[in-house]
Amino acid sequence: MPSSLLLEVPALADFNKAWAELTDWLSLLDRVIKSQIVTVGDLDDINDMIIKQKAALQEFEQRRPQLEELITAAQNLKNKTSNQEARTIITDSIEKIQSQWDEVQGHLQSRRQQLHEMLKDSTQWLEAKQEAEQVLERAKVKLESWKEISYTVEALKKQNTELKQFSKELRQWQIHVDVANDMALKLLRDYSTDDTRKVELMTDNINTSWATINKRVSEREAELEAALRLLQQFYLDLEKFLAWLTEAETTANVLQDATHKERILEDTKEVRELMKQWQDLQTEIEAHTDIFHNLDENGQKILRSLEGSDDAALLQRRLDNMNFRWSELRKKSLNIRSHLEASSDQWKRLHLSLQELLAWLQLKDDELKQQAPIGGDLPTVQKQNDTHRAFKRELKTKEPVIMSALETVRVFLAEQPLEGLEKLYQEPRELSPEERAQNVTKLLRRQADEVKTEWDKLNLHSADWQKKIDEALERLQELQEAMDELDLKLRQAEVTKSSWQPVGDLLIDSLQDYLEKVKVSVEIAPIKENVNHVNDLAHQFTSSDIQLSPYNLNCLEDLNTRWKLLQVAIDERIRQLHEAHRDFGPTSQHFLSTSVQGPWERAISPNKVPYYINHETQTTCWDHPKMTELYQSLADLNNVRFSAYRTAMKLRRLQKALCLDLLSLSAACDALDQHNLKQNDQSMDILQIINCLTTIYDQLEQEHNNLVNVPLCVDMCLNWLLNVYDTGRTGRIRVLSFKTGVVSLCKAHLEDKYRYLFKQVASSTGFCDQRRLGLLLHDSIQIPRQLGEVASFGGSNIEPSVRSCFQFANNKPEIEAALFLDWMRLEPQSMVWLPVLHRVAAAETAKHQAKCNICKECPIIGFRYRSLKHFNYDICQSCFFSGRVAKGHKMHYPMVEYCTPTTSGEDVRDFAKVLKNKFRTKRYFAKHPRMGYLPVQTVLEGDNMETNLQAEYDRLKQQHDNKGLSPLPSPPEMMPISPQSPRDAELIAEAKLLRQHKGRLEARMQILEDHNKQLESQLHRLRQLLEQPQADSKVNGTTLSSPSTSLQRSDSSQPMLLRVVGSQTSETMGEDDLLSPPQDTSTGLEEVMEQLNNSFPSTRGKLQLPRSIYQQLRGGIPSLKITQYNIQ
Repeated sequence: MPSSLLLEVPALADFNKAWAELTDWLSLLDRVIKSQIVTVGDLDDINDMIIKQKAALQEFEQRRPQLEELITAAQNLKNKTSNQEARTIITDSIEKIQSQWDEVQGHLQSRRQQLHEMLKDSTQWLEAKQEAEQVLERAKVKLESWKEISYTVEALKKQNTELKQFSKELRQWQIHVDVANDMALKLLRDYSTDDTRKVELMTDNINTSWATINKRVSEREAELEAALRLLQQFYLDLEKFLAWLTEAETTANVLQDATHKERILEDTKEVRELMKQWQDLQTEIEAHTDIFHNLDENGQKILRSLEGSDDAALLQRRLDNMNFRWSELRKKSLNIRSHLEASSDQWKRLHLSLQELLAWLQLKDDELKQQAPIGGDLPTVQKQNDTHRAFKRELKTKEPVIMSALETVRVFLAEQPLEGLEKLYQEPRELSPEERAQNVTKLLRRQADEVKTEWDKLNLHSADWQKKIDEALERLQELQEAMDELDLKLRQAEVTKSSWQPVGDLLIDSLQDYLEKVKVSVEIAPIKENVNHVNDLAHQFTSSDIQLSPYNLNCLEDLNTRWKLLQVAIDERIRQLHEAHRDFGPTSQHFLSTSVQGPWERAISPNKVPYYINHETQTTCWDHPKMTELYQSLADLNNVRFSAYRTAMKLRRLQKALCLDLLSLSAACDALDQHNLKQNDQSMDILQIINCLTTIYDQLEQEHNNLVNVPLCVDMCLNWLLNVYDTGRTGRIRVLSFKTGVVSLCKAHLEDKYRYLFKQVASSTGFCDQRRLGLLLHDSIQIPRQLGEVASFGGSNIEPSVRSCFQFANNKPEIEAALFLDWMRLEPQSMVWLPVLHRVAAAETAKHQAKCNICKECPIIGFRYRSLKHFNYDICQSCFFSGRVAKGHKMHYPMVEYCTPTTSGEDVRDFAKVLKNKFRTKRYFAKHPRMGYLPVQTVLEGDNMETNLQAEYDRLKQQHDNKGLSPLPSPPEMMPISPQSPRDAELIAEAKLLRQHKGRLEARMQILEDHNKQLESQLHRLRQLLEQPQADSKVNGTTLSSPSTSLQRSDSSQPMLLRVVGSQTSETMGEDDLLSPPQDTSTGLEEVMEQLNNSFPSTRGKLQLPRSIYQQLRGGIPSLKITQYNIQ
């Protein structure tokens, strides 16, 4: 806006400032609304956000008067200025802020509606998810109950029926999963701007589990079908194989008979024909080898299913018979070959056959060695296991060949004589026949032995290798399962970690909840156990001959790295949350920073006591700015002449400012019990006080939303409690002091307060001694003392009040609640301010159908004072408190006070008393003075404790001097070595007594000093009034003199001419209820005047008080013998 325009229309500057502040607040509120993201599906989070939105909307509505005031101010400015440019600017500004207001309001309402819809949808989704999870759990239980597939018709049919029934149930349960998915899709679609990761994660888990269950069902169905087909086909294949086996055995028998005919081996053509027939037989045997193995394997499965039944025994016999016949057929085939090959070149063929077997064994041994070493991961070892199983099958297939060859060699060597061997072995010719025969024998036997040795060695190596593979498989399987479990937990923790919102975006109230969620959602201990278990398993491999593969090593490194990163992230998250909770959480008092506005700032001292910084003046103070304003406003009540009413009206204003007039006694007790404040002797620190006050005001805010500002009220009440009970700002007050302060100003019946306070200091038996009562009265008197009004209530010394109470109870050592209540009903001087406070509160809304005879107010609002000397003479509280009187009515005339409208009975009673008083003289009222309270002996009227203490000290000193003892040292230095003699014991006892006297003396002197300060302040105010001109003033036709005006500053605890009756009681007021002034003259007051002249030497001449002032001063401080007190 142009500066020239601001100069022309100065009011625009204030308008622009208010407009900018409201605009900035609206912008900030709009940003806060957009930044408040909730976790979809988390009902607690959504409810918390709804509460915050409700609070924001209420705050928004509370700001509406500010907008209306701004619009009104704009309209006034437009009416006052004729500058068209200024009018245009004002109009544009108002339109803009109205548009912004409507927009932010729309955002608030739409967000609130969205949150309510989100809460409803999330609730439905959680219910659907819970039903889906229940279905999944039932399905998993069903899957776990499945037994191994049985290869019997009845069992297969039963299992198949159960599977079909389960499949039918799954189709029915599919509806629950679909509903949960539909609700999840709706949440993901409608609330995509909020955090939907929880919904996505849970939906994925449900769908994954459901897909796994359906896959298991499909696999089970396929397995059952395969088992049923196997069972149906097995017996057919068995019969077919046995039929073929019978044919093969017949063929083998015919062929064996043909080979054993005489001289058949000499016929080469016949041998070739037989060899061809044998090859055909051998081909068929090899073709049926796989069929045999399948039948044997399937038969074993069926046997396990039929275990213990007759069918099992029958099948076992058939399988044994099949195995035996198969083995015999293979042996017979090999024997036929051996016999056919038993020609003149038989030893050579045996030699070549053994050489071939040795070469094959060497090849297989090399192949077995190549399978080493053991792989370092599960797939590799699984592959090695499959390879070796094939290797073992090959060995098993080769075993009959090797055994047959060895048997053929053995038979050959046993059947052939040396002549036959000599004929067979023609080379070299230079050897003798015997040597040649021996060489053939040695060669064949050595080769056979080598074949046997290599075969056994190969089988042993194969068995050892299989054992290593099995062990490696078991250990790698355990490692893989542990790694998979750890990976799953890490992924879950990482998903949880990824859902963490930045700490800066979290709400202050939710910091503690998020801190607990971090510790609960990411369970460190179980994951750490998994990590240690995986590392231990991996370490076992390094100590053995198995080296983990690079893949497994990378997986281990990755898992450990993820674990370390997760630990670092969790520690960092917890650290950030702790710091945020420390700096902004409830224990940080951060929420109280909003109790002040610029240029003020709330700061905290090292002992947690708050203080306030003014950045404009660069100053600090202990008092809250609002508390300072409140104390300044209390100065307006100093014109109330009667101290009890002045104090009560100040406390009433303080009570309203702290909103304690809304607090019921039951609510206060509930809050105190909630924080376990039962030990009244214990002290409370600042945080305990704040927490208890926060509980109190949070409850009040729920009951009176528009009246209670929680941060401001908590801070103001804390400020007041510290001012009353912790003036040194140590940061601690007693529990009893806290209860006394809060209960005294709460909303409750007066006697209920008395009962509660007495209960706090009473013993378990319900009795209270002098010490405990002194504690209560000491804490109570601090309340008017903080307002500078303690002198009128007997001073800070509570001993006279305690003494008065126990004298009222006939000097019993302990009193009960009934006696305490009776004494309090007399309104003792030290506590009279509390019942007056209740009457002030009751009179606030009272409306009396009467007219004030001084200011002519009608109807009278508040207290009504009716004269008991004149008919139809009433005074309102303003005139009465200021000491204004009408012509013909004297201050010492009796009057009655009403805080509620009068009844007809009270009117008749007062009429009778007026009529009676018409016939009484002034001397009667002088002879029958009455006070509106129970006076107690003040510190100045008590025994001369100082003189007694001095006399006691002198007596002890003289006694020690007479006994020849050394002078007594000061108490801190008194350290007797050992009280072995009676004289030493007496010395110690006397020293203790002296210390007690010294402590009482110091306490009494401190009380005297406080009392002195109070009296000096009151005398200074009296001096200011006396210096005012003595001219009379006319008020509503009534002449008031300056001396009577000076009574406005007197500190009477009750009006001398007043007996509080109050129409709320049913008692009638007799003659003794009236108060009369004392005698007109007093030598003590002359001494006061002399003291005043000595205290204020700057005054011209001596101060002179008229006769009426003497009377009122005597009446204002009836129990204070001021002539005995020397003003310093």
